Amino acid sequence: MRESEPYFVIPTHRLRDVGATAHEYDEHFRKNGHSVQMIVFDDSTQANVEKYLPLLEQIRTRSDLYYVGPREKEQFIEYINSRLRNGRLEPLVKNIFRPSYGGNRNFTLMYSLGGLMISSDDDMRPYSLMEDSPESLEENEVSRGRLHKISQNGCVRKSFDIMSAFLDVLGKPASEVPENYERGETLIDSAMDLETNSTKGFATENSIILQRGPVEEDAVVKIAQTFRSGTNDIDAIDFIEMFLRDEDQTNPEILNDLYVLVNFRPVITKFNWRIDCGVAGYDNTFGLPPFFPTRLRFEDYIYRLWIRQRKMVAAHVDAAQNHTKSNYMRNPPASEILNEEIANLLKKKIHSSLTSCDELGICFDYSGGVSTQDAEEILAKIVNLHRRAVWAAENAKSPQRIDSLRMFAANLEKAFYGFEPDFFQHNLTRIVDDAIAVIKSTLELWPTLVEICYFQKLRHGLPMRKVA
Repeated sequence: MRESEPYFVIPTHRLRDVGATAHEYDEHFRKNGHSVQMIVFDDSTQANVEKYLPLLEQIRTRSDLYYVGPREKEQFIEYINSRLRNGRLEPLVKNIFRPSYGGNRNFTLMYSLGGLMISSDDDMRPYSLMEDSPESLEENEVSRGRLHKISQNGCVRKSFDIMSAFLDVLGKPASEVPENYERGETLIDSAMDLETNSTKGFATENSIILQRGPVEEDAVVKIAQTFRSGTNDIDAIDFIEMFLRDEDQTNPEILNDLYVLVNFRPVITKFNWRIDCGVAGYDNTFGLPPFFPTRLRFEDYIYRLWIRQRKMVAAHVDAAQNHTKSNYMRNPPASEILNEEIANLLKKKIHSSLTSCDELGICFDYSGGVSTQDAEEILAKIVNLHRRAVWAAENAKSPQRIDSLRMFAANLEKAFYGFEPDFFQHNLTRIVDDAIAVIKSTLELWPTLVEICYFQKLRHGLPMRKVA
């Protein structure tokens, strides 16, 4: 089964601002001749729905705009439980679709079953920041970008036909991908370890290099993504590095540097550690694995492992989008750093114990647990960051910068349990064990849920409301 038009989905927990996102993408699709079913998947509380849904309903779109909020999600979960007929599974179903980065995206997978899905986060925009004097890329270079100050000249907004770029490749074998696409085994980022998506150290410029290797002609593009500007999918620690290095900045939560693309070109690869679900498209014709239902912001890591199967490839398409990094309802930097350190630990554990992949999931042996060495390595890294923040506060000249640095240092110490080794390891183990238990249970139940939703979607559709 293949839908004639793809789904365009916007996962969000910031209902107040999502109307502007829907409006800009609708205008973009109209200008490029597309009529797309747009669906907002909202993780807001019911109180915020009552407060902000009227703002979304004031948006006028040429594309059909639908909304899936807490009431629609509750109806969906009730239907799933009625089909499972097992009360012991109800808490697991609730966890799979719980309000979280992964849980919300799992709704998008169920609602787009049988078709292609294009997803953009609520703080993305359908244009890119490009340098106004683009440089030529090296032979195996796929993209290059660098940081610009907000006041710095030399960059322009550039728009690409995002939908056509995705439709050129999604669900198609490599033999049908346009000839201008480079081909290779994997990508290497000069500034990041793409296996864990963690930084190699603060850098003001980066290049993505294609490592050559065979791509089978009948391998299908199951996942694709655009390039992106604004921010380059960097760690929270990188934002703190920017703050520590720039004495003119007074608030670490405000990014004064913009990531601007110098140039890029499309590519398909056998492996892809650089999957960015904020600007991604998926071939969901026959179902896909679940996102990890976690609040730790590594929900898409499963796809980096899953895509390595035979007859599958990933693509970076010939288009780019911009990330505006909304600070509204975003966790403080110290909390984000804790989340990233836990996520990076889990990525390493899952990858090192991976045993197999199938059509709808992966299998791995890691069952939880954190060694003393694991905890000490994380804590040593963060204690060093804390010392640097304290030193910077002692040497700062601006009162606002001093206050911000002291507050960050205090929040960092609090987030990491006072840097007390035993207490930190105890809580880290608890968080990791809970996350792994939910992930493994999700993978076991997921194929049954896909089957239930696939046929219900064909017969009666899934709960959602059309925005007036």
